[in-house]
Amino acid sequence: MNGLLKLSGLIDALTERVGKAIIWLVLVVTLIGAGNALMRYTFNFSSNAFLEIQWYLFSAIFLLGAGYTLLRNEHVRIDLIAGRLSRRGQAWIDIFGIIFFLLPMAVAIMYMSWPIFLLALHSNEQSSNAGGLTVWPVRLLVPIGFFLLVLQGISELIKRVGFLQGLCPDTTEKGHKPTAEEELVLAIKAQKGEL
Repeated sequence: MNGLLKLSGLIDALTERVGKAIIWLVLVVTLIGAGNALMRYTFNFSSNAFLEIQWYLFSAIFLLGAGYTLLRNEHVRIDLIAGRLSRRGQAWIDIFGIIFFLLPMAVAIMYMSWPIFLLALHSNEQSSNAGGLTVWPVRLLVPIGFFLLVLQGISELIKRVGFLQGLCPDTTEKGHKPTAEEELVLAIKAQKGEL
């Protein structure tokens, strides 16, 4: 089990790095959106490429950030039953949910989205909008995003089993962690050397 917990730590580190990178995409999308609006209302100029890159980046944020959301235990939960159980009972529910819902769904979507990406790549699929972008990069985000989610799901499964065996702390315990917005501010300050 100790080897599996080390693997879980490596997966968590990868997910953390991806998540920290995605936070910057939020800023990029905001700047592109503001620039696009400024160009449209100031110079009466707009481009479908600007709109589509916003959509692509939003897709990247959502798809590549799913594993990061799972790592930070920030996904939506409806705790009608689990909220009344002990931490061990909640861990068992998580194990059941990961094995029978999360992993099968994520693997199925990853598997089924790969041929769609390959078709878009081989046909060099373009947007149907005038001046639009190539489609295959955004199609690639689906299998990559769900692959990252599968990895993080495996890590969470390992940690729940480790918790039940008393080998690691309860990772679902929420302490105060900075929000994505607070992390972005901290990252910007760190880049400027203010920290």
